[in-house]
Amino acid sequence: MKLLIRLVIFLLVCACLAFFGYAYLINHQVAERFKERLWDVPAKVYARPMTLYPGLQLSAKSLGQELDLLGYRRVETQEQLSVPGTYTRYHGRFVLNCRPFDFGAQRRPLRRTELTISGSRITRLKTGLKTGQRNADMEQLDPVLIGQFYPSSMEDRILLDTEDIPALLKKTIVTVEDKNFYSHYGIDFKSIFRAIVVNIRQGRFTQGASTLTQQLAKNFFLSPEKTLKRKLSEAFVAAAIERQFTKEEILEAYINEVYLGQDGARAIHGFGLGAQFYFGKSLGLLSPRETALLVGILKGPSVYNPRVHPDRAMARRNTVLGLMADQGLISSTQLTKSLGRPLGVIPVPRQWRFPFYLDLVKRRLLKEYREKDLKTMGLRIFTPLDPLVQLAAEKGVADFMAGKNSKLQAGVVVAAGATNEIQAMVGGKQPKYKGFNRALDAKRPIGSLVKPAVYLSALERPENYTLVTRINDGPVSLKSGGRLWKPMNFDKKFHGELPLYQALVHSYNTSTVRLGMDLGLDTVFATMAQLGFKPAAPLVPAMLLGSFEMTPVQVAQVYHTLASGGFYTPSRVINVVYTPDGETLQRYPLRIEQHLDPGAVFLVNKTLQAVVRQGTGKSLSRWLSPDLGIAGKTGTTNDLRDTWFAGFSGNRLAVVWVGRDDNKSTGLTGASGAMQVFGRIMAQIPNTPLVLTPPENIEWAVINPETGLRTNNNAPGALAVPFIRGSAPGVPDPAAEVEPPTPAAPGPDKQPVQKKKPRYLIDWLKDVFK
Repeated sequence: MKLLIRLVIFLLVCACLAFFGYAYLINHQVAERFKERLWDVPAKVYARPMTLYPGLQLSAKSLGQELDLLGYRRVETQEQLSVPGTYTRYHGRFVLNCRPFDFGAQRRPLRRTELTISGSRITRLKTGLKTGQRNADMEQLDPVLIGQFYPSSMEDRILLDTEDIPALLKKTIVTVEDKNFYSHYGIDFKSIFRAIVVNIRQGRFTQGASTLTQQLAKNFFLSPEKTLKRKLSEAFVAAAIERQFTKEEILEAYINEVYLGQDGARAIHGFGLGAQFYFGKSLGLLSPRETALLVGILKGPSVYNPRVHPDRAMARRNTVLGLMADQGLISSTQLTKSLGRPLGVIPVPRQWRFPFYLDLVKRRLLKEYREKDLKTMGLRIFTPLDPLVQLAAEKGVADFMAGKNSKLQAGVVVAAGATNEIQAMVGGKQPKYKGFNRALDAKRPIGSLVKPAVYLSALERPENYTLVTRINDGPVSLKSGGRLWKPMNFDKKFHGELPLYQALVHSYNTSTVRLGMDLGLDTVFATMAQLGFKPAAPLVPAMLLGSFEMTPVQVAQVYHTLASGGFYTPSRVINVVYTPDGETLQRYPLRIEQHLDPGAVFLVNKTLQAVVRQGTGKSLSRWLSPDLGIAGKTGTTNDLRDTWFAGFSGNRLAVVWVGRDDNKSTGLTGASGAMQVFGRIMAQIPNTPLVLTPPENIEWAVINPETGLRTNNNAPGALAVPFIRGSAPGVPDPAAEVEPPTPAAPGPDKQPVQKKKPRYLIDWLKDVFK
């Protein structure tokens, strides 16, 4: 008997040691788990926020597009307008109930904004609280969410702190899910006993008695299976959580953790995201009936999905409303009013897909962050992507491709002229589907896009070359790689001697090759490197006609240096990165370096304007007014395999490539292919005229175009030509007439004698060489 008693005692001691040992182990695991980041939160990537101000060039249609991208809903009544993220519109007058947004550096509160658009410009702007609006100099809308970098679990959530959680939500959750929450220690034994009785009667596990703490324990540490072993582990974990954390901390974690639905592959977790997903508003703005629906969904997000099963969801919501009224959380009046209201669920918010731009953002981020951090740390990344420009780029490609060869593909980059911020990117003709990103990865010969570098190299040597220096466009043959290379012009003709500027305007090949070889390949491609791209060695003559390969984004960098007057600015795709708490993690400031002589770049850009007005780009006038003064260059490669166009206005630059992935002929030239896409894109977005200001080292002289010598205004065919200072011809044309003396001052009844004005260098583009 004594032996038996000792055995029992021994077994009890062992059981106690095992119990307390297991409890200690669980307690340690819980402590360690909660020391870490509890949730993997995806990084969110935002477009630029639209800034509104009086005088902004903006059409009512474009503002409507932006609001649609933001998920704002157009409503008809003032009562409906009380919901954040709604607006009314009457012709050009908009009233917006702007959502609050945390920009990191500042928080924009809930506010109402009124504006009037007339003649595609904002003429009036008022903003502020509903009761105290005032005229405003500026208003900033919340930015469009353009993508996220998800963890492997594909869980998404908006994390909330205790102070961000409405008291009504907390009380409702406790009322519905765990009414003894504040009195138990993680385990509700009465509920467990009740569940055991029910399960014995049913002969299987049909009812649980999990507290909120146990549900949290299951989600963090355990599997969802209903077994006795798992339930025992759940009890231990729940008890450990209760020992280490306050009830408010546990409730906060529960509110951030719970599963509330599915959006495709994305799992909706937490009430913060649930409020946005179902009602398009922040948690603090939910009404009692909306709170009741979200809490009701907890019982079964699929079963009570309000979009799929509205009747079930309505019944469940009303049940929760009844419980809320029983506990005094809402009044009987609120109950009656809420029971009579519809669910009020919005359509599934569209997740705008700009995969090619997101690909670019991710590549830049991965140079500085681990991929795991991008998918788990909840970073908030603000980019310069302009959704309206992006949609215009996608539409420009789609409209051009309609009815064309199905094998054609395209790559597009659009950047801001002042900052080289990339505002849009299209990597293929199916822009919503991630795939081969041609804007970043399609390395193709650039053809005549290289020619401005050749002529810039010449014009940087004003002692030898000016715009009117005569160069030879005759036949040329060169030995290259052991073979004789004989380039031809596109029109299969030779044009003899002609002014340098005309060779670039008409994109003649043989004169370009002659000029490049006279300068030297090293010289030309040193200039190309200063523009922003250094081709790989060895250098060969065919490279003067663009036989080397570049991607559209690389071409955009080169042409931006031209557009900025010779100042190099690296392309920017990220403005700032914030932590979830709003702390600045990293900013990406503007960097500018002077790489080239502004005077020489000015001369090239003037000639590129002439390319569009009268040269290979003249058909662009079908899409864009000549008054914009667009500067640009076409490019076509052998057998019409690749078509290019790079061009810029006063505020924007775009590069377009059109070709085939199999490298076969497109049957198109730069003018009939890529330039037509460029025109379609730029015609849809605001552009300012390109007005080129002469640098200090530019001077003007009147020249006889036949001789290239200085003449006077009255000489036949006289042209006003810009030169790098000191390079204008000093020798007068022997055939020039003597400048007549200045007439005497006119009498009171006489008009002053008007001097005859010379024609400008490109007489069909008077505003180019002014």
